Amino acid sequence: MFERKEIFRKSETETTPSTRTRSTDTSVNSKSVFIGQSIFIKGELTGNEDMTIEGKVEGNIQLRDHNVTIGTNGTIEAAIFAKNITIMGTVQGDIHAESLVEIKQTGNLTGDIVAPRVVIEDGARFRGSIDMETRAAASRPGSGKKENQGKEDTATLSMKNLKTKAEAS
Repeated sequence: MFERKEIFRKSETETTPSTRTRSTDTSVNSKSVFIGQSIFIKGELTGNEDMTIEGKVEGNIQLRDHNVTIGTNGTIEAAIFAKNITIMGTVQGDIHAESLVEIKQTGNLTGDIVAPRVVIEDGARFRGSIDMETRAAASRPGSGKKENQGKEDTATLSMKNLKTKAEAS
């Protein structure tokens, strides 16, 4: 029996890459949070760790430099701000990702997406709009919100002119 343990230890060290140790694995796991199915959170959820949500969250989720995964049992009614967002459950609310939004086959999103990269798998459900404009493009003169703001002002002025003309007749 002693020999079997010794053999197991030798094979374990042979298959484990030298750059990865058990302490590294533990630190990786400690930087990821799992919210289970029976958990309900109402309010603002912030942190400095990656997060997987299988429960229900209402409010606001802000993990700007980290990844958020909505599991197949997750139900979210919140705005989400994160580096990468993966949706396998149900989300109702706008989502903003620094890098990537991915809606898996089982995912359901009702809300707007703001992210430079978006992946929607076959079978996924999505209702909303997508803005894939990068920050660099948004900061250029004559693009983005400033240009749209001018169009909105023109439309508003046109509506006011129509109302004024209708009142005059």
